[in-house]
Amino acid sequence: MPADRNSQPTILLVHGAWHGAWCWDKLVPELESRGWDVATVDLPSASAAAEHTAGMYDDAAVIREKLAGISGPVAVVAHSYGGIPATEAAAGADNVSRLIYLAAFQLEEGDSLAGQAGGALPTGDTGTLPWNPEHRESFYNGATDEDAAWAAERLVPQSIKSFSEPLTATAWKDVESRYIVCELDNALPLDFQQGMAARSGQSYQLPSGHSAFLSMPAELAETIAVAVLD
Repeated sequence: MPADRNSQPTILLVHGAWHGAWCWDKLVPELESRGWDVATVDLPSASAAAEHTAGMYDDAAVIREKLAGISGPVAVVAHSYGGIPATEAAAGADNVSRLIYLAAFQLEEGDSLAGQAGGALPTGDTGTLPWNPEHRESFYNGATDEDAAWAAERLVPQSIKSFSEPLTATAWKDVESRYIVCELDNALPLDFQQGMAARSGQSYQLPSGHSAFLSMPAELAETIAVAVLD
């Protein structure tokens, strides 16, 4: 679905935990080839620094700053954990025209990722969670071995605080939202995603694992295009 660069929103991609803007490397050219302007952010809660204390609110501040620097409307596409700071940041941002959750946490005010995990995750303001190589199949099922290895090599520790800090605002109650369900996701169960998707105005399904941006970037680009305009 081609886009008119003069009238369509910029697509801002927000990555999930342990990742960086690099994770969109296969998706960005797919979107740009279809006529979309694309922007990305690097969330500070994911960092290879020896010590880092950035939390969800710091991530939201980075997203908010990025939004303020984009002229015209913006459709925010957030993956996994990224749905939480995107929800926080988009509240009150006048240029956000659409929120699109990609196998993401679309939470209520007062919720946090740790709260959704039912105590399965540590909480607190200090420390980080390293990437567990045993989770590779949970995140990258459906991707080629080469792509999965490429991504896994780039993952960095995630701050515990980012999982603990609760939402203080819920942008999706004021901004049109859409949800892309990854049906073969081994990280976020299908029923959980469907529960989140019920909060959006429309949902779409991809026969994909958690990281559709690696396993099926062309199909994801088409779905995002529909979700932006639908």
